[in-house]
Amino acid sequence: MNLIGQGLYTPNQAAAITKSSVREVSRWLFGYKNKGKALPPLWRSQYADTGEKVLGFRDLMELRIVKAFSDSGLPTRVIRAAIESSRVLFKTPYPFTTNRFLTDGKSIFYEAVSSDGELTDLVKRQLVFEHIIRPNLYAGILFDADGAALRWHPVKNSRVIVLDPEIAFGRPVLSRHGIPTDVIAQAMHVEGDNKTVAAEFDITPAEVNAAVKYESQLLAA
Repeated sequence: MNLIGQGLYTPNQAAAITKSSVREVSRWLFGYKNKGKALPPLWRSQYADTGEKVLGFRDLMELRIVKAFSDSGLPTRVIRAAIESSRVLFKTPYPFTTNRFLTDGKSIFYEAVSSDGELTDLVKRQLVFEHIIRPNLYAGILFDADGAALRWHPVKNSRVIVLDPEIAFGRPVLSRHGIPTDVIAQAMHVEGDNKTVAAEFDITPAEVNAAVKYESQLLAA
């Protein structure tokens, strides 16, 4: 298993980071059975060939968008249709988290909604796209030259924390130091004082606070 620059997350970790349930992650990434019928994953995960139920960074980014669509009431079949159409057009296995989807995804989404057969909900579902696919959902994502998600700053209007598949297997880390936020949070739990922890890791108390706050949000998810 080549982990270099890929990121690595268990379903539990991915669920916490994306505010999904473990069940959702499992169904969307690894498939499930419905009334005896086997339904495939929404897309082929980065580590599909290994047989292991783990995710990579690109899977994590795609999962965020799928979760947003699902929370807005879109059926899985519509999400699947949008993924399949955009995957062909954009020539990438991870179409939702390319910057092209921000501009070109609207027509794909409409096509998927229209083909669902529930025309009474067509206008309502079109509005879902306008509500979800907007800059703030993609805020914090840095794209590479090919338009693919490169790294992600998960805290709104902040660059203190980053998920970068090139650093610590994609775990949330302090951007300036590469120290995992869970390590800082554990140290804070032991020491109980942000200045002491800051001195131990040669970081600022504000960075300690940011790491602890982020980790507490993951636990509450």
